[in-house]
Amino acid sequence: MQDQKNQRKMEMRDDNDGGGDVSNPMSETDNINFTVKFSGRLMPIAISIETKIKDLKFHLLSLTNVLPRGQKLIFKGKVLMDTMTLKESEVKNGAKIMLIASQGLHQGDGPILKEAKTLPISRESDNANKPVKERMPVDAERWKFTGIVALADRDLKSVPDEVWAIGASIRVLDIRNNFIQIPAQIRCLSTVKKMYLDGNGMSDESIFWEGLTSLKRLKILSLTRNQLTSLPSSLGGLASLRRLYIDNNKLTGLPIEIGLLTKLEVLKATKNRIRTIPTSIGDCNSLIEVDLSSNHLSELPETFGNLHYLKALRLKNNGLKSLPHTLLKECRRLSTLDLHNTEVTMNVFRQLEGWEDFEGRRRMKHQKQLDFLAEFCDEFDEGADQH
Repeated sequence: MQDQKNQRKMEMRDDNDGGGDVSNPMSETDNINFTVKFSGRLMPIAISIETKIKDLKFHLLSLTNVLPRGQKLIFKGKVLMDTMTLKESEVKNGAKIMLIASQGLHQGDGPILKEAKTLPISRESDNANKPVKERMPVDAERWKFTGIVALADRDLKSVPDEVWAIGASIRVLDIRNNFIQIPAQIRCLSTVKKMYLDGNGMSDESIFWEGLTSLKRLKILSLTRNQLTSLPSSLGGLASLRRLYIDNNKLTGLPIEIGLLTKLEVLKATKNRIRTIPTSIGDCNSLIEVDLSSNHLSELPETFGNLHYLKALRLKNNGLKSLPHTLLKECRRLSTLDLHNTEVTMNVFRQLEGWEDFEGRRRMKHQKQLDFLAEFCDEFDEGADQH
């Protein structure tokens, strides 16, 4: 009997030493916690132990602005291979990995550094030592006569009341590079067609969206260089919108309702943090130009193939691995496609159906540009093709 008890104790000891379930309760699908050091920052990461290194790099993209193919991860003096998992690379809880970024392979204005400042930098500090401007002279009669309110670069903190008083007469509102928020009175600009709100440091709460999106005649809306993190679903109510500029914000996505903008011709959303594009983008069937450069995109929806009028698509500085299969086949007017600093290789690109036709259009456009230079530019000469 004593021998049986001793044998049982030995079996239990063997289980604890070799089984792993008792000494290490973590299963293969559980997360591990480690840190990645980059540019003086220590970034805590919690992720599945079965994650491949290439997928970890995509995770780090949004934290560093460094494209996956520009990342070199070093652990215990060795470069981690993309095809291996964290488990295969022997990365364990508490591990420290160093990230080295290749120069130029990043998004936006560059890698996110330890001392990076929030953009845009307030102009108040820049103007602290400048003399205070006198109150801007108001010429409401002129605004009413021309329909144009030009108030850019005036250091304004609010829209003058005179603007709201003649709201129904205004066609163009330009209040770029001030410190202005958009109040409820914006709804009184019922006939406005162009609105430039760039560089005001606006957050999501700075805009009375219900009023802004009620402007049914608005054709151009520019919101670049602000602090927006999202756009409202009510954006789809701008049925007349032709051009939408939302570059240099902090947007992580676009609303599904963007598909309601069936007259939209130009969409520029560069230098944001957009990860995905809704499939409803395919309903914007008037789009001619789309610029999504310097975002966090890893793929595009197949519905991009529905944009039959699309001529220019710019996607540089993204983590894209592939393109919609129908893009080149269905978008038969597409002649400009910028894929610099993406994961899409020429081999992948050339395998897309419609590649030869696209290449023909691209070459034809390039030749027209050369012909124009040869005819109208004095500096163009026969040696230009050598540069």
